[in-house]
Amino acid sequence: MRGRPGFVKGFLGGVAADVPRAAVVGREILSAGGTAADAAVAIYFALAVTNPSAASLGGGGICVVHDWAKKTTEAIDFLTPLPSRIPPGATRPSAVPTNPRGFFALHAKYGRMRWQQLVSPAANIARFGEPVSRAFAHDVARVEPALLEDPEMRRVFGRPGGKTLVREGDFLSQVDLAGVLSRIATEGPGDFYSGQIATRLVDAVNRAGGSLSIEDLRAFTPTWRETVQIPTRTWTLHFAPPPAAAGAVAAAMWSMLSAKDRFADAQPDERLHLLAETALRAYADRSVWLKPDGTVALPASQLVSPERSERQMDSYRKDARVAAAQLQPAPVERAENPAATTFVVVDRESSAVACALTMNNLFGTGRVAPGTGIVLATLPGAEGRGPTSLGPMMIVNKNTNEFFLAAAASGGVVAPTAMVTAVARAVLAKTPLEDALAAKRVHHGGLPDLLYYEKGLDEALMQALSRRGHQLTETVGLGTVNAIYCTRGLPPKPETCSVAADTTRGFGLATSADK
Repeated sequence: MRGRPGFVKGFLGGVAADVPRAAVVGREILSAGGTAADAAVAIYFALAVTNPSAASLGGGGICVVHDWAKKTTEAIDFLTPLPSRIPPGATRPSAVPTNPRGFFALHAKYGRMRWQQLVSPAANIARFGEPVSRAFAHDVARVEPALLEDPEMRRVFGRPGGKTLVREGDFLSQVDLAGVLSRIATEGPGDFYSGQIATRLVDAVNRAGGSLSIEDLRAFTPTWRETVQIPTRTWTLHFAPPPAAAGAVAAAMWSMLSAKDRFADAQPDERLHLLAETALRAYADRSVWLKPDGTVALPASQLVSPERSERQMDSYRKDARVAAAQLQPAPVERAENPAATTFVVVDRESSAVACALTMNNLFGTGRVAPGTGIVLATLPGAEGRGPTSLGPMMIVNKNTNEFFLAAAASGGVVAPTAMVTAVARAVLAKTPLEDALAAKRVHHGGLPDLLYYEKGLDEALMQALSRRGHQLTETVGLGTVNAIYCTRGLPPKPETCSVAADTTRGFGLATSADK
């Protein structure tokens, strides 16, 4: 970057991702003339190598995609489905892998560069190796004892002696995974779903105690969906649709915060109160439309409307909290999978992609399919494991088709509140994007009826929240956000584009491509 971080001359696009190496790969694709979709494909496959705890070839995800030339903004859903059958010998049932075909569908519709150019960088990282990232090492440390139980996990990610797994900075090569990626690069993902790789993968998954058939692989098809939309006089805000439920939760929060300029006109202490109270109401309303099995009871178009938002805010008081039990409907406690990774990318032509990926649990089933290097995703749905906490967003000028913002967040139940908090501060309160991401956050998910705040929150703000009746509980961090914001629109004002990763809470990188 040149000058102030996030601002460049000769802007060719920008990337923010949870793993620096993946962000650099995406920047290189943009510099070579690739579209945002091209860069997204390359970023994903780099994440599959550098961050397989959340983005393995065995997992899935959802993206919101804006294309300048086609004047479209839509979501592509490639979330992992259940297998058609779980055999009796499946000690760790696994989901159907969907990431390769999902990103191929994205490339087929919006890509420009050759597929092989986009997958080969990841194959080279896997083959020749590189130091373990801080993000991946952090994930390994969280669940290392459980991972050590799998012999293949120890073989692929173990240090010499096999009693511990890799640490930050350890040199790691993944030869088996490199072979799979090289074949995907040259043959396309068809081989992964119905060719030689598919046959090997099914056998390896079942030997690892998973559950997969060749019919499951052949049957999977990504789905293009309409986004959950909030129109304004000049913008349309697009959120990922259910079953990535966090998109609708974030949309509900935004609808309440932005109506009547509530957030923009509020003082700093009321803004935190507003964020808590709108989150509480959004999560309470989620209990109406999100069923226990993860399916949705209402059409996406009905989840957010001005009338619905105003009904939810009827009970709002500036000077006092409302107890969760007093809301109708009252919130319902729900387990949620916090393991995910995100990235956002925009190109110089004003096309953009925002993605959230998951293995439905950190490291999925905790096992590697022998001979493939692929970490297996666990089944969605059980014990909160699944796509509930995924929900990237995009802001586009509906009249001029200009791009303004892309954002995505991880962290489980706190992901939508983290994303909306950062975006509201940047867009509604006109705070510089880097400052909006760095500022301390609060979260209220309904049950337990507590307001969580990040360590280091200003004492005066804490006292103001306490006076309103909030029961405060300190926590270290609330979500990790990646975002790109062009305050005056792209393509006409590239000098106003800021690219930011949540480096105060995560280990990612924001970077721009320039001439």
